[in-house]
Amino acid sequence: MTLPEIDILNAIVGRVFRYTDVTLGDPKQGYYVRYRGQLTLDSIPAYDQLAEALRPHQLLPLFRKDPDGSQVILLVPPLPKRKRATGISLNIAMFLLTLVSVMLAGVEAPANTPIPETLLGQIQFMFANLFSGWPFAVSLLSILLAHEFGHYLAGRLHKVDVSLPFFIPLPFSILGTMGAFINMREIPRNKRDLLDIGIAGPLAGLIVAIPVLFIGLNLSSLDTITREVGNAVSYIEGNSILYLLAKYIVFGQWLPAPQNYGMFSPAAYWLLYFFTGAPVPYGGTDVFIHPVALAGWAGLLVTALNLIPVGQLDGGHVLYTLFGNRLRKILPFIIGALGVMGIFWSGWWLWAVILLIFGRVHAEPLDQITELDPRRKALAWLTIVIFLLTFSPVPMILI
Repeated sequence: MTLPEIDILNAIVGRVFRYTDVTLGDPKQGYYVRYRGQLTLDSIPAYDQLAEALRPHQLLPLFRKDPDGSQVILLVPPLPKRKRATGISLNIAMFLLTLVSVMLAGVEAPANTPIPETLLGQIQFMFANLFSGWPFAVSLLSILLAHEFGHYLAGRLHKVDVSLPFFIPLPFSILGTMGAFINMREIPRNKRDLLDIGIAGPLAGLIVAIPVLFIGLNLSSLDTITREVGNAVSYIEGNSILYLLAKYIVFGQWLPAPQNYGMFSPAAYWLLYFFTGAPVPYGGTDVFIHPVALAGWAGLLVTALNLIPVGQLDGGHVLYTLFGNRLRKILPFIIGALGVMGIFWSGWWLWAVILLIFGRVHAEPLDQITELDPRRKALAWLTIVIFLLTFSPVPMILI
């Protein structure tokens, strides 16, 4: 970089930043020029003004903080833009496949109709009764659509390039889908934008999931948990605090209710059962959930899984905006906790492996100097509370 160029850049940066030293670098070091000092404007307008002034010079400013609290501006090459899809045909195709897959998962057998014993016969039976699965499909996909479009609309509001949702079908599974995701093709400007985009999905999905859950529970009935082969019950859905409370509000008792507490006090029994799923309360009473209630329960589970506080998950975005790079220290504890919980539900071991591979990277905004305002801090902490209320230590108990 020549002397005239650095003089021009110094003058541009000096409009918003009182720098005490200037360091020339190169792309191998991750920056062209590094400034240390103090902003002379509020960080949000300062970033916008500087980014606009540097655009003709093909440079992008990054606002950072040194460990000692000093403010730093790095001038870097513009980030390469991710290739945008030319249409939405793939989004539509994946949604339609997911719709069919979820309807198959929600199929209900007509009264007094035997279910074929062979796998091929069962598949043919499911397709023959496909449209009986519409209550479950509409309920679950409404929750997932609300979640993903919460992210999408928040991203568009903050002028971040985000894709439309991609749904993932998972045929012949309990839910018929692995959920959905959007592709964030640009880095958010600051922590406030990142938080808004991160929490919009879980909050929107939960707003739909809660009424769906209560409607479904009112369509459900209570029955006895039995070991009998061929009984309709093959699993017990796991409890979260919110799901446990919802069942109590609708049915007036804590479910599943055991025949007796054995050697335990009621409090000790529920503490053990909540975290381990044992002992299975055979002979006790539980809600035999209507497909709409299953969709609402799944909505709570999806909310909790997305709010696990690591990496690129929504919970990772939330905690990063509160604690910054200190969040990296939490990953080993999360992996360890999932490993222990995997003793009682083996699915957590798969999650531990996934997060070990993909949970190290966070969506770091361009401007890391701007902190959350009080309202957003309150929302971030509210989201952590929602995670605790919706998290199920044992999502499913096979019986």
